[in-house]
Amino acid sequence: MSSPQVIITGASKGIGLATAQVLLEVYDAKVVSISRSTTPELEALKAKFGDKLVVVLGDVSDPEVSLEALKVMPSPTGLVLNAAICLFGRVEKCDPSDWRKTFELNVFSLFHTLVPAIPALRENKGRVVFVSSGSAVGKTTGMASYNASKAAMNAVCRTFANEEPDIASFAVHPGMVETEMQLNFLKSAPAHLSPAEADWVASVHSSGQLVKPEDSGYVLASLVVKGSSDLSGQFFSWNSPEAQPYMKK
Repeated sequence: MSSPQVIITGASKGIGLATAQVLLEVYDAKVVSISRSTTPELEALKAKFGDKLVVVLGDVSDPEVSLEALKVMPSPTGLVLNAAICLFGRVEKCDPSDWRKTFELNVFSLFHTLVPAIPALRENKGRVVFVSSGSAVGKTTGMASYNASKAAMNAVCRTFANEEPDIASFAVHPGMVETEMQLNFLKSAPAHLSPAEADWVASVHSSGQLVKPEDSGYVLASLVVKGSSDLSGQFFSWNSPEAQPYMKK
């Protein structure tokens, strides 16, 4: 069987980096990563795996960046759409520019990578993993734009799955993952959350309940390589019953 060929957005750190590492180490995949900048960790992965990992630098909100990635890998077997941003702001103080930034990256950039890859994904009977969030069905204070963007992502996933039966598509909640984004959330969130929400977030961090990137990343990598079409269009958590066959043993 030929090696999986996967494009990952937001792959320089956190969940995206962990997913890339699992793909390379466990599934002998070829990976193209898209990120705005590189990191020592991504460079180390590149040094270890050489030509099996190609790093494309650029903002995935720019359609040309995804087209560059597809020139490098014109026949992907899978996509992991992970790049995202979270900007805080209560609804009563809605900042339209923040909403535009959020939707530009979290929603519209999905199409920049997904749409030009559709012919190859159809031919390869490929898979697409939409890295979603519990926020897609959540109501956390001050996170309306992020909540709405992830709900929109889920809608794209389930509709795309219906339109493209030969491409298996999954929207996955990776949990509260121990990443730089999550640490920034802990610092910034209390100013926007209700006291009860802020206390809950602090307790998750202090009690060691955060998910390790390599744990949820393993599930994302497994799904983009061998996810069942029976799950196509569904939204589920990285450790839900649906995900059990794809978790690290």
